[in-house]
Amino acid sequence: MGRAFKIVGWAVGAVLIVILAAFLALQRGDIPYATLEQRYGAPTSHYLDLPDGLHVHYRDEGDPKGPVLVLVHGYSASAADWDDWAKRLGDHYHIIAPDLPGHGLTRAPKGYRTGPEVQVKVVDAVTEALGLRSFVIAGNSMGGGVAWRYTLAHPEKVAGLVLVDAAGWPSERKPSGQGALIFSILNNPVLRPLVKNMDVTGLAKQGLESALVDKALVTPTLVKRYTDLARGPGHRDLLTQGYDRTDVASAERLAPIKAPTLIMFGKEDHLIPYTDGQRFKDAINGSTLIIYPEVGHVPMQQIPDQSAKDLRAWMTALPGVSATAANIHIPITVRELPPARAAR
Repeated sequence: MGRAFKIVGWAVGAVLIVILAAFLALQRGDIPYATLEQRYGAPTSHYLDLPDGLHVHYRDEGDPKGPVLVLVHGYSASAADWDDWAKRLGDHYHIIAPDLPGHGLTRAPKGYRTGPEVQVKVVDAVTEALGLRSFVIAGNSMGGGVAWRYTLAHPEKVAGLVLVDAAGWPSERKPSGQGALIFSILNNPVLRPLVKNMDVTGLAKQGLESALVDKALVTPTLVKRYTDLARGPGHRDLLTQGYDRTDVASAERLAPIKAPTLIMFGKEDHLIPYTDGQRFKDAINGSTLIIYPEVGHVPMQQIPDQSAKDLRAWMTALPGVSATAANIHIPITVRELPPARAAR
């Protein structure tokens, strides 16, 4: 019996050693910012040093004399996610796309804490530093949450609000198995620290396939950009901080928004149910809703031609982006597709 216990003990020990070896083999270190800037910086890349120690990267693209469009990316994404829109809209609009703390090429000091309120302050600091007094602000996913919070905090600056599969509403969706697995792991306080420094290439690929729906769009280059930028020094600490689940949207909270608002949602969004688009529309008086069939979480990447065309049509209808938001009224609706049954 004693010998049997020893054999079992050796076997368990061997398994644990293999697991530990595999875990250590999957660890990935930081990538220096100099390397990341060389790989992913663009001719339109610029940097700002803010008083709180942030070294913010942003892209300044398009017509410098045109109406200003500020684009805010989603969680684990970067300013590069707006490239397709910048190419299609830059002939007429002045496009500013910052990287939020913990993302892209923006550097944050050690011990920095982020969250929705901080992200709003960063966007405001960037636009103030650039002397932008009136602009349309658009955000995707987490960035959409930043955009509507920014509009509430600074209504005098927002000439228009664009919510692209925006975050903010309390979740009413049960897990479907089609969503991004990485978010399930990050929401687990036990698993979150274990994966922080691991190679998440597979998880990133699965998450992007879920977001884009069309797997052909998920190229090795795209996956590498996401995983590389997540390895910026200090980024993973910020990406795994978790977030405040009590800071959510409600009809009462959004009611003060008077800025013209365009809401875009992909009907096949596996992360945020497209029915949240209707909730935004119901809460923001006079807003326009577009639901895209067979489109996922990032319409600006999956269907850049159509989504940019719709945005251009909507912005063209604005009486003037230099006017204050309170004085702007949109007399038309671009297109509204009635939502089907709520996603299960």
